Amino acid sequence: MNENRETSLFIGAAAAGHSVFLPGAMANRHGLIAGATGTGKTVTLQTIAHGFSKLGVPVFAADVKGDLSGIAAPAAQNERLAKRLARMKIDAFEPAACPVLFWDLFARRGHPLRTTVSDAGPLLFSRILELNDTQTEVLQIIFKIADDEGLLLLDLKDLRELLAWVAENAKELKQEYGGIAPGTLGSIQRAVLALSERGGEQFFNEPALKLEHLLQRDFSGRGVVSLLDATDLLQDPLLYSTFLLWLMSELFEQLPEVGDLPLPKLVFFFDEAHLLFRDAPSALLSRIEQVVRLIRSKGVGIYFVTQNPADIPDSVLAQLGNRMQHALRAYTPKEQKAVKCAAESFRPNPELDSERVITELEVGEALVSVLDNEGRPAMVERVLIAPPQSQIGALDEAKRNEIFSRSPIRGIYDATLDRESAFEMLRKRKDFEIKVEPPANPRIKTRKQEAGNKRTKPPAAGSRRRGDSITEAFLKSTVRSVGSALGRQLMRGLLGTLRR
Repeated sequence: MNENRETSLFIGAAAAGHSVFLPGAMANRHGLIAGATGTGKTVTLQTIAHGFSKLGVPVFAADVKGDLSGIAAPAAQNERLAKRLARMKIDAFEPAACPVLFWDLFARRGHPLRTTVSDAGPLLFSRILELNDTQTEVLQIIFKIADDEGLLLLDLKDLRELLAWVAENAKELKQEYGGIAPGTLGSIQRAVLALSERGGEQFFNEPALKLEHLLQRDFSGRGVVSLLDATDLLQDPLLYSTFLLWLMSELFEQLPEVGDLPLPKLVFFFDEAHLLFRDAPSALLSRIEQVVRLIRSKGVGIYFVTQNPADIPDSVLAQLGNRMQHALRAYTPKEQKAVKCAAESFRPNPELDSERVITELEVGEALVSVLDNEGRPAMVERVLIAPPQSQIGALDEAKRNEIFSRSPIRGIYDATLDRESAFEMLRKRKDFEIKVEPPANPRIKTRKQEAGNKRTKPPAAGSRRRGDSITEAFLKSTVRSVGSALGRQLMRGLLGTLRR
């Protein structure tokens, strides 16, 4: 393969004696890092992430065990590293740290990562709430009502208030949106309450994440590595996997089309990828497949990290052109079948028995097949993965805190915002008993509004209702105009997330 070393990523040394490179132009064709526990997946992830950063490509990765944070410090020279380098015949090795941003949904060990309920959308939100099909359909109606009424759902209290309002006005809403069973609404309300107790209040809030903060380079042109601390988050697999799916969807919906670039705009590592597909309904799996297939044109490469390729649905697995398969164990008939399937997923090499080699690979070795410059998969090879130039293992807390204290975005996400949204607007409707004309549903009136219309004569031109102050009149006008504008603008993408 004729590689351009300036835009190619060094993977390791093949058993045949030559070096293996991943062409940067093919990095957006996605990839897979698989292997049993303890076979070297995390170090391979770190090597590849470090390589992309060195090429100027920003990286996002979840640190599920805490040991990926060492990418923020240079590698320490030691005897083990020296033997590895000698075995691979690497003479020039310069330890180096990557520029890193630390993130944490719970704001304990990094910048808080937030989004809004409206941004997440009904499909992903129903997954977090573990709703059944009927409850998911009702939640979709709830989001449709919010979109039509121009009600922004920024945090969980907005959603709770909207659910209560819909319950009060279910009879009037039935004509436009169909029947909404009180029992189903009650189930959703209880699920939202449970999500609050799981930490959802911290994640669904503002200020929401700005994607440009994940697409940064430092002053020397190296791509910034954004590390999500998932050591606690992984205790809630649904929240973890749904958050990463939301972020992937945001990248797809918000980034412009760029086609194939010499290097991707971002590389996204999805560790513990099996959690994404576990118990996912077929409708969601179909949309995930679409996002993975289409996001490459936005210049984003998705790399799934999991124990076994069988954890990934075939429709998604078929789109992963760059593969690194570490050792698998085969003690049971099921495991033997998995090994056979993994071996058959590579382009055959007549000089290599992939099925046998998968069970014999040493720690840090992998079967590797990457796409060439024409997009064709290379024959599978047994490769000794290069050690990362950064520290293997977790960063000590003092160093981590020092790096975090120097973060260029420090202060931007620290304090939560609570601007006017569905909660405040619906409370004002109740407090002032005013009629807010929905932009897309002028026929919907609450029972209080209808009763008020019967009791109240139309005011004379230029007059205001008794008790209306100038401030209240201005407030009502603002609510109407904001609701009308939002109602025209709210559109949703493949996974139900908001388009802008």
